[in-house]
Amino acid sequence: MSAISPPEQRIWWKAPLDKLEFIWIAIAFVWSLVMFVMMIWWHIYGNQNLANVVSKTTKEMYAAKTQAVVDKYTVRTETDKQIPVVKPPAGSDIYLIGRLWDWWPIYELEKGKTYKLHLSAMDYMHGFSLQPQNINIQVHPNYDHTVKITPTQAGTYSIVCNEYCGVGHHAMVGRIYVK
Repeated sequence: MSAISPPEQRIWWKAPLDKLEFIWIAIAFVWSLVMFVMMIWWHIYGNQNLANVVSKTTKEMYAAKTQAVVDKYTVRTETDKQIPVVKPPAGSDIYLIGRLWDWWPIYELEKGKTYKLHLSAMDYMHGFSLQPQNINIQVHPNYDHTVKITPTQAGTYSIVCNEYCGVGHHAMVGRIYVK
């Protein structure tokens, strides 16, 4: 038989299954079931995946909500760009905007208190990377990504854009203070 001539039996699924072939199919099936169960287990007990909610919004609506929080809870400004530092009460919705090339505003949160962090971009897709916690979320324009966060350690946390967004990407950083 050559590679050009057709196989003798055209209906391949009616051919008898070899014992070794059956063993490999069984091993692959069992392993896929183990991996499937492990993914579910790791999602629930692994504390690695964030339970976030994504909803559709507009840039104007999101910017208005962010500005309302900034106007209500600003305590000071920082950096050369005079970025407001916002200290919202525990349990509130806080809004963070990613835009060329900064994260706006800076938040000052309380340790052990829970907040609903909303993320959106005003121009291009950005990557929200909270360091040193290694929380990574892709932030898209016209979408509100909501994550419940409870800071457990005091300190200064850096926000870095980890999706290339243009010539100023390397300077796109922000901050969250936890006190």
